[in-house]
Amino acid sequence: MKLRRKILLAIILLIFIPVLAMGVISYMQFSKAIESKSSSFYGISLLESDRKLKFALNEIAAVSGAAITQPVIQQALKQSGQDPGYERRQEIINLLINHPMIESFSLFTNEGQVLGYNGSAFGELRDQPWFGRMKAAEGKPIWSGPGENGSSFGGKPVLIHARVVKDYYSLEDIGYLVMGVKPDILEQVFWEAATLRQGDMLLVNKDGVIVYDRSGEATGARADFPFLSDEAYEPADNHYIDHYDDQKSLITYLPSHNPQWMWVAVTPLALLRSESEPIRNTALILVAFSLLSALMFDRFFVLPLVGMINSAVNGMKRVEQRIFKPIRPPLRTTDEAGRLIEGFNRMSAQIQELLVQVETEQARKKEAEMQALMSQINPHFIYNSLESINSMAVLQGNKDISRMVVSLGKLLRISISESQELIPLAMEFEHVRHYLHIQKLRFEDQFEFEIALPDSLKPQLTQKLIVQPIVENALYHAIEPMREKGWIRIHAEEGRDCLYIYIADNGPGFDPNVLEQPNDETAGVRAKYKDKGVGLRNVQERLRIRFGRSYGILICTSPHDGTTIRIRIPKDEFLKEGGA
Repeated sequence: MKLRRKILLAIILLIFIPVLAMGVISYMQFSKAIESKSSSFYGISLLESDRKLKFALNEIAAVSGAAITQPVIQQALKQSGQDPGYERRQEIINLLINHPMIESFSLFTNEGQVLGYNGSAFGELRDQPWFGRMKAAEGKPIWSGPGENGSSFGGKPVLIHARVVKDYYSLEDIGYLVMGVKPDILEQVFWEAATLRQGDMLLVNKDGVIVYDRSGEATGARADFPFLSDEAYEPADNHYIDHYDDQKSLITYLPSHNPQWMWVAVTPLALLRSESEPIRNTALILVAFSLLSALMFDRFFVLPLVGMINSAVNGMKRVEQRIFKPIRPPLRTTDEAGRLIEGFNRMSAQIQELLVQVETEQARKKEAEMQALMSQINPHFIYNSLESINSMAVLQGNKDISRMVVSLGKLLRISISESQELIPLAMEFEHVRHYLHIQKLRFEDQFEFEIALPDSLKPQLTQKLIVQPIVENALYHAIEPMREKGWIRIHAEEGRDCLYIYIADNGPGFDPNVLEQPNDETAGVRAKYKDKGVGLRNVQERLRIRFGRSYGILICTSPHDGTTIRIRIPKDEFLKEGGA
């Protein structure tokens, strides 16, 4: 995939899709929040409406309950065959019609109707759908709304209040009281309820019959709500979304204090989601703006950038073919892309110069290799010359010169011929031994030396030429100035994770001023030591470069009591950890 398409795809993935996802998620979350808040609002409204309805119905129940215990009603029901008379009728009417919402009543016995006021005939009583519930209530009042009792279809809706009347003393059933209550009592509760515009509130019974509704258009109709028939249906928070009256709606329900009724609030979902339309429209605008921004970014930024990168790529291909033609930078460009072109042109010029230099260096290298091959003859010439001197000394019987020449030859072979930087301790100690043999002939009996190396440490590897410079330093600065006989002792010991090499002498010790400069030597020492090898500082630096700063030289000295120098080097298994 080309770079331009990758950048455009990255913009879509990083900007366009997140904005689209954010808009969709925000719209859905806001819609759910609106639904949840609406359901909570209706839950509170339905609860308050049920509280008001309970209070209103309890007032009617209190009137009937107080009236049926009065002696005049008790006697009228017990003496069903006698005419109660005008005065008793008026007394009964005054007892029962003392609430503005009660518009009719009827008193019944098992034999027939005793007294009625705008009530229905006895023959119709047992045909009422609520008669069985009234008998089963055992004296408690039951209610039948306009939609249940069919009065809503006759043009004169009424709320039925019915109860069994029991004897005050024996509690035997002596009759029935049926009261007609104005539907205004329901209408007042419904219209005081808080609802959203275009929403509706219903009171339905267990059979799905709408007892009463706020709009008045659905009273008596049958609604198929799943929570009425399916006991296992338990939506979260008593609300769900379903179709009602051919509209997808949010349905919130709440059980009433009357176990036969349920409160239902219905709100069209389109009404709720209209609140989310600003967020949806904003999301669409952001998506369109993001897409337009991506296209403009591609046109005015990505396209020129890709063009300059392609120019740089083509320039690199020309450089591979050794065509060093500079790229023309774009006009009025001061950003990184323009600097990339300028940097490429400089790099191309430098590569051209470097190629010329490399070709020159290659020619010089070949010449140097030829000279190196010629110089390899010199060590062989030295060894052959030393061998000739040794042969002449043996023929003349001069054993001291012969031993010195042999030691010098072996000394040179280790110093010059060995190409390895790491050599066994045995070879390093052998190198020191040859060096001391030569110096012994020079100093005669002015000093003695002792070298001790355990067999287990002989194969251990060490940096080449670290002991001889220290021994040489001891000879020139400790043994040579002494009048009495000196000695030098060299031995190696094994530590826990390292090796220690000790070089001790009985010389006058170091000057305190010299010890104040731990990694350097005094000017006088350097002057005297200049042509006789490397010094303590050289050994210290080589050990630290090779093995690390935890290895090196430790000097222990005391005026007139000699000096001991300890060299700390790693064991073979720690060379990789301690090496530079």
